[in-house]
Amino acid sequence: MKQAEIKELSVEELQQKLAELRKEYADLKMAHAVTPLENPLQVRKTRRTVARLATELTKRELQ
Repeated sequence: MKQAEIKELSVEELQQKLAELRKEYADLKMAHAVTPLENPLQVRKTRRTVARLATELTKRELQ
């Protein structure tokens, strides 16, 4: 998810998307621990998207 796409989302959508991606990230980490993923870069991509969403939420709360 690009930063421009994230800025267009409402606060409720950001919170919902963040919850979904955190669950997906946890699932990816668990799957990768059991057996190596075909594309381990998915873990990094998901982690960074979670960070982008969390940063945008924090930024909006401080405004």
